[in-house]
Amino acid sequence: MPMPRAESVRAVLEADGHTVVHRLSGQRHAIELLQDIGRFVPQYTGTVEHEVVHRPGNDGRAYSQSRNTIRAHTEAPGWDPSPRHLALYCHRQARCGGGHTDLLDGRLLEKLLGPAEHALLTEPRLAFPGPGAGTVTVPMLYEEANGRPVLRFSYNLLTAADYDAALDAAPDPELLPLGRAGAALARRVGELFDQYRTRILVPDGCLLIWDNQRMLHARSAYEDAERHLTRYWIAA
Repeated sequence: MPMPRAESVRAVLEADGHTVVHRLSGQRHAIELLQDIGRFVPQYTGTVEHEVVHRPGNDGRAYSQSRNTIRAHTEAPGWDPSPRHLALYCHRQARCGGGHTDLLDGRLLEKLLGPAEHALLTEPRLAFPGPGAGTVTVPMLYEEANGRPVLRFSYNLLTAADYDAALDAAPDPELLPLGRAGAALARRVGELFDQYRTRILVPDGCLLIWDNQRMLHARSAYEDAERHLTRYWIAA
């Protein structure tokens, strides 16, 4: 079988918003393919690789290095720009039946929301916390100057005022970024996400890539502490 090429991967990403790349010869091959697609962007700790593994001490949070469910979001919504693509290289997938990466196309979400819900997604400007004390203040869904839609969303931010929220977080609704209305929208998006999501359990040695400015993603809970993926952020 032919090895995957960046041109064909880009074409699938443009059409579908995501793709699972098979027939890789290892992580180094995955890195080379991603470098042909775009430029690596430093992540929260300043490194271009983030190990998505269970780390003790995170069990009370909805965080990548916990084993808990993570609700619908786009990555780094407070970065300017937010990463164009996200990629997960799978070293070892969970063997327990959990640990899915779930995706929902923002284009479908727009069609599913009612008029008032869509207005809340596109009209109020929300301050998304970013690196240091910076913020990006934009609607959750807007168009760039070239007409390309950009989606920025965080269930946790709207319902708990924190990207990596504690599982028992219950802040005063008046302190939430968009108040009760924003929390209600997050719950509605969560319901639609659970109903219409695409569930992907990335096979060992394969690479999942998706358009982070178009697709919502989430993760199901898992028990297998040997699960190990490496995450990359990629600029256009």
